[in-house]
Amino acid sequence: MNQDQYNPSGYHILTYGCQMNVRDSEIMAGLLEGMGYLPVERPEEASIILFNTCSVRHSAENKVYGKLGEISVLKRKNPHVMIAFGGCMAQLPEVQKRLKRMGVDIVFGTHNIHELPALIEEVRDKRHSVFRVWDQEGMVVENLPSSRKAGLSAFVNIMYGCNNFCSYCIVPYTRGRERSRLPADIINEIKKLADQGYQEVTLLGQNVNSYGLGLDEKVDFADLLLKTAEVEGIKRVRFTTSHPKDMSDKLIDTIAAHSKICEHVHVPLQAGSNQVLKRMNRRYTREHYLELAQKMRERIPGVAITSDLIVGFPGETEADFMDTLDMVQKVRFDAAFTFMYSVRRGTRAAEFEDQLPLEVKKSRLARLNLVQYRIAREINESLVGSIEEVLVEGPSKTNREKLTSRTRTNRIIIFSGPEELIGKLINVRITEGKTFSLFGELIN
Repeated sequence: MNQDQYNPSGYHILTYGCQMNVRDSEIMAGLLEGMGYLPVERPEEASIILFNTCSVRHSAENKVYGKLGEISVLKRKNPHVMIAFGGCMAQLPEVQKRLKRMGVDIVFGTHNIHELPALIEEVRDKRHSVFRVWDQEGMVVENLPSSRKAGLSAFVNIMYGCNNFCSYCIVPYTRGRERSRLPADIINEIKKLADQGYQEVTLLGQNVNSYGLGLDEKVDFADLLLKTAEVEGIKRVRFTTSHPKDMSDKLIDTIAAHSKICEHVHVPLQAGSNQVLKRMNRRYTREHYLELAQKMRERIPGVAITSDLIVGFPGETEADFMDTLDMVQKVRFDAAFTFMYSVRRGTRAAEFEDQLPLEVKKSRLARLNLVQYRIAREINESLVGSIEEVLVEGPSKTNREKLTSRTRTNRIIIFSGPEELIGKLINVRITEGKTFSLFGELIN
């Protein structure tokens, strides 16, 4: 290690996984900066290297272990480097055992992020590793510091945990049971974001539709969405994720009624076969989902419906897979995240004996993507000539001479224009539609 690079007060966070983890990393950064640490660009410069991890799939875990191996080399060269390991992987007992052999200094879980400063001090003072992972969730801890990147959009957690226990999913075991934040705490956070210049917020929950359960105050997600839209200075409100089993008419009507709430609903179907949905423990049918999609299309003009889809679930027959393709063609998702089922130890589906061969899963994923990508391209091509309101986010990542912007329906539009437009809501005419992107021109 080049000692000239090393900053004894530098920290570097490696974030894996979902928006929840991105938000958790902002809180971790705030806690570290409260201790006097400063962010550095590269791990080589840091005295604290923090992993915030994801355990949804084994591929995500393998990526983390690979990076941890690299960072362990840095630590051998400079023993003063402290490695901290948090997030969903840290909640799993088999991971904790492995970390003890890998020279990690601090292991903490999803439930005790607020303890990070105390854990760092303990390692400093006692010069030994500290593994402190709570088995169960505690009360929601409010008013933690946060270090967000400057920008236009911000994530806001409205709840933690999940009660759904889908048979393929580890999240209820790593994130705990559902706990909703108080509406007043959420709205105060959003007001502060508006004061800091953020124009768009995305409300986060494993299932936002069950927000409010367990609170003394009688409030549901539609009520919270409306309160958020009423915050002065916030121009756009988004949310994720909605579970199909409990998306209410009231919520659909609230999205339709308020101009600040974006017409984009991410509502994962996962599979199109009732047999597979039952084994997944999703607690709705394909008929329910079709009815829900039709309601959203009828009541929310121009709504974009996006989804997650899993192929190759244990026991999925060719007929079951064809049901999924049929649903994709009936609903016509604007976009979808598509996955091959992968065994996740600790879940019920991992114990199912009728696991499918990898070749079958690969083939079905390729066939699904052909259909979904064609539909996405057709929808995007149909938008050519239309005028869309966009929030200009900054220079395009692929062409710094152009600007990137986002529509209300969460589509990216690339166009040419002056940098003074960054941060503004403007109208753009779409000139070209591709599978994953749109191109447009500024309307004077």
